[in-house]
Amino acid sequence: MLGYKKYLTAPGQKFPYQVYDRLTLKASAKRASAIVVSSKGEYEDAIEFGIHKKKLHLIPMGVDIPETANRQEEENAPLKILFVGRVARVRRVELILQAVKKLSLPFTVTIVGGEEKTSSLTKSGYLDELKKCCADLGIADRVVFTGPKLPKDLPAFYNDADVFVYPSLYENFSQPILEAGSYGIPIIATKVGIAPEIIEDGESGFLVSGDPEVLAQKLERLGNSSERKEMGRKIQEKVRKKFAWSQIMDQYMELYNSF
Repeated sequence: MLGYKKYLTAPGQKFPYQVYDRLTLKASAKRASAIVVSSKGEYEDAIEFGIHKKKLHLIPMGVDIPETANRQEEENAPLKILFVGRVARVRRVELILQAVKKLSLPFTVTIVGGEEKTSSLTKSGYLDELKKCCADLGIADRVVFTGPKLPKDLPAFYNDADVFVYPSLYENFSQPILEAGSYGIPIIATKVGIAPEIIEDGESGFLVSGDPEVLAQKLERLGNSSERKEMGRKIQEKVRKKFAWSQIMDQYMELYNSF
């Protein structure tokens, strides 16, 4: 809730959030004995909002660790690029499309998620804009929009992907990044949500700005399957060590028992 100041710019967009802040959130924060935030960015937002550091506890979301990541790569296959999440303007999915147009290697892009239409973040019609963008760039035959999928359907997409890309403008946490990491997929993401805390730039993925040219360069580099596998191994190891639900619940129990 606190991040709206970073991406709502049109007149009047912030007003409902500001009313909520004053009437509900501030009062709730004042009464709370402890407040849990899920990322360093969310922690900084809470400090800026006026919540005392002593009340804040950084405990990330967890992820169900797949028992086996059944990922198989085919020789000479196109680079399979994946995005999972609500298709909203704040996610800047168009940057993926602009970047892949610049690639010299063969590729496919799969966009998994439904269009966000209810938030003031976005107007309806963004999905149509993305499809038009594909047509204008001449890549429509290599981009698939699956629409919304149930959680039980996601493993098939993660297992099939070579690279996960998430160029969002702002996130509180960004659960799909964590999910992709748990499957051993190297990740290219902007410095939002949990991304800076799990991606070691150049080691287990890449942290980028909103520049399609830079994004394309990183995708070209991940066309190397051996480097891709090594990066995937590193990020999977980190996610499994620090973000399994059993470990996250231990942190919550420790906090609960401290009162």
